[in-house]
Amino acid sequence: MLLALLLTLAVVALSLALGTRQVSLATVLDALLHGGDSPDALVVRSLRVPRTAVGLAAGAALGLAGAALQAVTRNPLADPGILGLSQGAAAGVVLAIALGLAHGFAGYVWYAFGGAVVAACVVYAIAARGRGGASPVKLALAGTAFGAMTAGANTVVLTSSSATLDQFRFWQVGSLGGRDAGTVGRMLPFLAVGAVLVFLCARGLDALALGDDTARALGHRVPLVRAAAALGATLLTAAAVAAAGPIAFVGLAVPHLARRLVPGGHRWTLPLSALLGAALLLAADVAGRVVRAPAEIPAGVMTALVGVPVLVVLVRRRSVSG
Repeated sequence: MLLALLLTLAVVALSLALGTRQVSLATVLDALLHGGDSPDALVVRSLRVPRTAVGLAAGAALGLAGAALQAVTRNPLADPGILGLSQGAAAGVVLAIALGLAHGFAGYVWYAFGGAVVAACVVYAIAARGRGGASPVKLALAGTAFGAMTAGANTVVLTSSSATLDQFRFWQVGSLGGRDAGTVGRMLPFLAVGAVLVFLCARGLDALALGDDTARALGHRVPLVRAAAALGATLLTAAAVAAAGPIAFVGLAVPHLARRLVPGGHRWTLPLSALLGAALLLAADVAGRVVRAPAEIPAGVMTALVGVPVLVVLVRRRSVSG
């Protein structure tokens, strides 16, 4: 945990110092502690501090949500998109743009959040029907089916309106650029509630790993644990996707690394996943700013480049394939 915290702080320092305009760490500290009106100080305070804060919050939310969803669904390949959350958030943004209900990022946040919450509720309602309730397999299948249907509906709307497509594609790629300080403020209430729900379910998630029958024998209310953890993950994912766009693979890769580093149950895996998720997303954003400077590669593209090899390794492992 200490090493992960130090890693995150190091990446924060790089995020504040590196970019199209290189700023020394001494100048960064002076701008943060003493203000100033120099060009470098203004760049740090007005552009890089909000960008870094959004990256920390979104990365931590995605890492925490991924760890919770992999436990809820007992699926090592699950990520925050497993319940159709990203597709639901995208549908909310498409609706807002197509109907002229919102313009710019600040207006998209609430529609993205609403779409993700509606998606989670619909998926859970579908999976809960029939025998056995919302089992891991039924949740995964319902989420995949709903996500595919929503993606198709989004495509129909986007291909029929070039103006909607032009606005949507800038959000869809996933990026931390252009975010202001108010973005973090809008995220915090949902992040706080989602994190509290997930952490309260830590012991229950450990029990779910042993199977539903064993979890019941240990005194846990399985449907309640699964619903609370899924709700918490939904709030975390919705806030992250609304703020940064659909960032891929952070929620998939980070929990696996966290479990390898601290195989002591979700009381340790969850906070470590949050730290590593924040570090990974910020590192991807910094790399995207530096690799092709002065041009910029969005963080969502960089995380996908990292996540694809991780996915291949997971699929090839016998514990997954078997």
